[in-house]
Amino acid sequence: MLYIIVLAIIVATLLGVSLARLRTVKTHADFTVAGRRLAWPVLVFTLLSSWIGAGSLFAGGEFAFHHGFAALWMPAGGWAGLAVIALIAGRARRFAQFTVPELIEARFNTAARVLATIAILLAYTAITSYQFRGGGDVLHLIFPELPADRGMYIIAAFVILFTALAGMSSVAYLDLVIGLLVSVTAIVAVPILFGRVGGWSGLQAALPPSHFQPLGDVTPWYAFGKFLPTMLLLLGNQSMYQKFFSARSEGDAKRAVAGWIIGTVILETVIVTIAVAGSALFRDVRPHDIVPVTARLGLPPLLGAFLLGGIFAKVISTANNYLFSPATNVVHDIYHRFINPQAGDRRLIWTARFVIIALGVFALALQSFLPSILSMAMYAYTVYGAGITPVVLAVFFWKRANGPGAVASIAAGTCITLAWNVLGILSARQVLSGALADLGARASNVDAVFPALVGSLLCLVVVSLATAPPRRQEV
Repeated sequence: MLYIIVLAIIVATLLGVSLARLRTVKTHADFTVAGRRLAWPVLVFTLLSSWIGAGSLFAGGEFAFHHGFAALWMPAGGWAGLAVIALIAGRARRFAQFTVPELIEARFNTAARVLATIAILLAYTAITSYQFRGGGDVLHLIFPELPADRGMYIIAAFVILFTALAGMSSVAYLDLVIGLLVSVTAIVAVPILFGRVGGWSGLQAALPPSHFQPLGDVTPWYAFGKFLPTMLLLLGNQSMYQKFFSARSEGDAKRAVAGWIIGTVILETVIVTIAVAGSALFRDVRPHDIVPVTARLGLPPLLGAFLLGGIFAKVISTANNYLFSPATNVVHDIYHRFINPQAGDRRLIWTARFVIIALGVFALALQSFLPSILSMAMYAYTVYGAGITPVVLAVFFWKRANGPGAVASIAAGTCITLAWNVLGILSARQVLSGALADLGARASNVDAVFPALVGSLLCLVVVSLATAPPRRQEV
């Protein structure tokens, strides 16, 4: 009964926030970038909540269950990326566009914009998809009689509803509420869990020594294969740039990054610590469920209920962000740019709501194709990180990059990632034979980020240098 009450309070609060923000949505800019009115405290929590979702709670928890504190290699990629983001947040706000493909077109060409939109759709619908799966698992843990698949549909319905109501304004203020809830409850949970496991000495006695070593029992290449996609996703993350475009000023964007850095380092370290402590208490669980299981069974009932409710809300928050972002691409970068340039605000808002519903249904269908949340996360991070991030960074840091180089880079990074993952999946299902089977087996043993990133960077540099430099006004 306690869990029902807590979840009801959280859902009612989220719905109330969305309905309150709905009254502020009058124009396409209000729906897409919150009218460019977000102050830095709101930005801090919406950046934090959009970044830390099922990827951290489930994929990171799965990594920590198997390898201990070496799981910090995965969020550490984001921390490294944040150091670079601090240099460009103000410049991104000054540019004040709506989407990353729009920024890419302004600097390069229309073809690069279209390819970037396709890559974002492929990556972000996958991220939304595993939020749905993770949310279904959370509901199943709270209500064992509710199958995880049915819980996934319930989560999807909440996400689609909250996202479609008020767009970015709804997303940002939902994140403020959710970020505060999860941060407070997770930080309070750590000392309680340490007490249950017998402190640091008890934790060391319960787990293998490798769980406390910098690399655990994984190779440097494996750790780097988790670090690099996370860093690349953050550096080019369209959801993040849309938050910067939504900021009230350049100063608000810069201050938000400072708060985001502090919050991310603290909260992701706390999540890994909860997962490691939970793995000492509960070994007979599915690895990706370790954080919610620990909240359910390892904490006092009231705190556990609020932490589990916060995890539920966090999944909704991240799914909101990664569903909303590609929907704005479809509307702004395809529909408004090529199909109906004369569309007014009302038509654009309702078209965006229809696209949000369609992409939500597609994300539900997509979740059945990849075997685990960790593999889904790495696939999505690599599609975006190798396909989009090199070109986005070239916008800010390399004046010699040009349109042909950008097109070749996005195409190479996206296609290599897709081909590499398809080969790995087909090899695992033993449907290949001969040379293709050998190639698939090799693809399974090498993270796609390495060939995809090398191919993307080579194409960007070689093609840009082999063709005419960009015009001065483009730079």
